[in-house]
Amino acid sequence: MRAFADELPVSLTKAQRAVVAEVCSHFRPRLELDVGAERAVRFRLEELKMLHHEVGHALHFEEDGRKRNSLRHVGDIVEKTMRRFFEIDAIPATRRLYQLRIALEGTTPEIWRRIQVKDCTLVRLHKHIQLAMGWEDYHLYSFDIAGVEYADTELVDEFYGEDAREVRLGDVLPKGGQRSSFHYVYDFGDGWEHEILFEGCSTVEPGSRYPECLEGERACPPEDVGGVHGFEEYLAALADPTHSEHESYMEWRGAFDPEKFSAERVTKRMQRS
Repeated sequence: MRAFADELPVSLTKAQRAVVAEVCSHFRPRLELDVGAERAVRFRLEELKMLHHEVGHALHFEEDGRKRNSLRHVGDIVEKTMRRFFEIDAIPATRRLYQLRIALEGTTPEIWRRIQVKDCTLVRLHKHIQLAMGWEDYHLYSFDIAGVEYADTELVDEFYGEDAREVRLGDVLPKGGQRSSFHYVYDFGDGWEHEILFEGCSTVEPGSRYPECLEGERACPPEDVGGVHGFEEYLAALADPTHSEHESYMEWRGAFDPEKFSAERVTKRMQRS
């Protein structure tokens, strides 16, 4: 599933999704009404405003007690979602949760992750990105944020960029919580460039653990594969047993599934670090 930066995830039970389908039938295709478990459904902010209005209207006339209860819960959830996202100034700094979408540039289909992290230094953010993407932290890195370079300690020692240890994520993102993007480069040999989109802030939920990987697609390339072009050649060789490099690549790392990804496993890995 391709996610868009202007969409917000709303977790709804099957009963709640059913009443949403009744009051706004055009949302039906994305509601997964045949699935019993709670599901995260994505809505644009404008859609949430419309849904909130329609739910309030339906609640006024609904006579069935169970449906009224579901409508009331949906209204509360939608209102909370709209209030939490994109209102960074209303959230105490110690309770802010930053949502970031990380995309590995040049990959087709795109390799990407969506994560939520608490405020941290850029060094710590580097660790989060490494674990979320699946890199092994073998190489140097730098961030380019609003035209300023924040670099790995070894690079700073060589008079390159600002020290990533001294700057926090909250220091460099827009104070008003507006969406913005910045860049992260890992391994200056292979040149893995990542676009990181700041999607907004929400509030840390009591009892929840962070960081968290919400979703993503496709496996991270192997380290030292030769950048985007080398990765494409690597995949082509693995897929073709007659390719001249097929056996050597199999000996190097064995089988590789480019579609393999689990947000659950990534979250566990991030929270163990």
